[in-house]
Amino acid sequence: MLVGNIFSLMVELNNEKQLSSMLKAMSDSTRRDLLTQLCQHGPGRVTDLAEMYDMSLNAISKHIKVLEKCHLVTRTTTGRTHWINADLNLVSLVENWLHSLKSIWALRLDQLEHLLTNKGDRHE
Repeated sequence: MLVGNIFSLMVELNNEKQLSSMLKAMSDSTRRDLLTQLCQHGPGRVTDLAEMYDMSLNAISKHIKVLEKCHLVTRTTTGRTHWINADLNLVSLVENWLHSLKSIWALRLDQLEHLLTNKGDRHE
């Protein structure tokens, strides 16, 4: 049982690190836009992606490396051509976190509604 608990804790800690990494990567508007482009249009060459922005190839490459590091994109190299593809498999971590926030607010609103409803019943 202890091994299972330790494994669960390790997975949870890894998920927290991954979530933080993804949120940090997505906090930059250029990286969000790159990810959107890749999702809408499919894999793209680094050089083609760089032409879409008013920045150097080196700057775009740095943004792509940040997205790669947190596993939001993957890179395939064919000869000297680097293809970048969106990989949204781990986005469920962000979705689950946002869903938990939404659930917390739903509970609070339900409690507030219950309090307001019961307060009205006492005055009658």
